[in-house]
Amino acid sequence: MAEDPACIFCKILAGEIPCHEIYRDDAVLAFLDIGPLSPGHTLVIPQAHVTTMDALSADQAAAIGGALPRLVEAVQAATGAAGLNVLQNNGAVAGQEVNHLHVHLIPRHDGDGLGFRWKPESYAANEAEAMRDRLRSALA
Repeated sequence: MAEDPACIFCKILAGEIPCHEIYRDDAVLAFLDIGPLSPGHTLVIPQAHVTTMDALSADQAAAIGGALPRLVEAVQAATGAAGLNVLQNNGAVAGQEVNHLHVHLIPRHDGDGLGFRWKPESYAANEAEAMRDRLRSALA
C-alpha cells in the first residue's frame, strides 16, 4: 500500500528495510523507533504514504486513533512506564524528520531526563478572540 519508493517508512512497509514490528493491520503499522528516546519508544504509521496529519483521510485518522489506546497500554505495560508521551511532529519546522506521518509513543519514567522546552506566552487584549474567529473561519 505504500506509495513513495524514496520514503524510508514506505520501504519498511514494503519489507525492503527490516523493523521490529509490534502491530500491523490493514491501515496501520507500529514498530520500535531505531533511535529511541527511551526503551520501548514506538512509532505508529499509516500503511498509505501520507506526509502530515492534515493530509490524512478521516478513515486513516480513525484507524490510527483506534489503534493508539491499545498500543499505549501495551507499551506502558511492557516497559513499566509510569506515563507516556504521544507526540506527532507535523512538518519540518515542528521537528518532523521523515516525511511520512508518524506518531511517537515515548515511555516515561520518573527521573528519565526527558523534558520539554515550552515557553508559554499569553494573548494580548482581544488577540484570543481574533484568533478564535480566524480558526473558526478556517474550519468553515
